Amino acid sequence: MRRLSVSVAGLACAAALSTSALAAWDIDPFTRQPVGPAHGMVPQAAAIPREVVAFRSRYAPGTVVVSTSERRLYYVLGNGQAIRYGVGVGRPGFTWAGTKAVTMKREWPDWRPPAQMLRRRPDLPRYMKGGLDNPLGARALYLGGSLYRIHGSNEPESIGQAVSSGCIRMLNEDVVDLYQRVRVGTRVVVVR
Repeated sequence: MRRLSVSVAGLACAAALSTSALAAWDIDPFTRQPVGPAHGMVPQAAAIPREVVAFRSRYAPGTVVVSTSERRLYYVLGNGQAIRYGVGVGRPGFTWAGTKAVTMKREWPDWRPPAQMLRRRPDLPRYMKGGLDNPLGARALYLGGSLYRIHGSNEPESIGQAVSSGCIRMLNEDVVDLYQRVRVGTRVVVVR
């Protein structure tokens, strides 16, 4: 079997995929939409798989619920079910809880670190064009009235960890899936 080596700057190591595995990854099993290297993305390690789970709650279908203690994001389907995704959350001192709405969505967003982040990290670039090296990853959902976003990541090892400045990080293939489900105005509830 022929092997194909795929690497992306910002990842700790290159991933090796068979051509049949690569072809299978080109169609997302949840959305049936094309994703993968042919569409500008390479697969990331999925230590926390996306899956449909039982989810009994008072939240309406279409609501996004982030449990920072679990380091999971739930997209409520209704009928006692949700899609569960692994996420990276705010590190100590950068955690938050509350209700926001998605006010904007962007594919391969540009990144401009907020002034607060630049004060802490003056070494950061002032601007980064969207792309594989960009820390916002493949998609971003902007949470109105805050500096926070739900976004992809070029650091898949951070998923399941508390390492961000308050944003909710997802694997790129997971944020693409969520992006297709969520509309501007979607309610996002962050709980501890």
